Amino acid sequence: MGLKGKLIASVEVKCGGHLIHDLLHTNSHHVANISPHVNGFQIHEAGQKKFIKHVIEAIDPYKKSFRWKAIEGDVLEMYSSFTIVTSHEPQWTIWTFEYEKKTEDIPKPLILLGIFLDITKDMEGHLLKK
Repeated sequence: MGLKGKLIASVEVKCGGHLIHDLLHTNSHHVANISPHVNGFQIHEAGQKKFIKHVIEAIDPYKKSFRWKAIEGDVLEMYSSFTIVTSHEPQWTIWTFEYEKKTEDIPKPLILLGIFLDITKDMEGHLLKK
């Protein structure tokens, strides 16, 4: 049996969390052009390309949140299940990773969480230029 875990991180966004939400909701295909950490559906981690295929489980426009579930890719080699939730407040974006490790020696996805925080800052920089 695997071990369930949850990581939560928030990042301050000067452009406003609602703009990050809108970018992810209506123009998510542009994120690959905005952030060097993303190449199509691949994420670059420590010089390696990582692939995550996901489905959107829920979008809540009132709470400005999304819930994605990994259905294929590198992340599922280490985790039995992997879900990403993001919510947006006026000056904050919050990322939550819910996962179940296949074995006890699998590390927490801290590097991946850091990459998502970097992607958020890249989106913020893009939005502040407008």
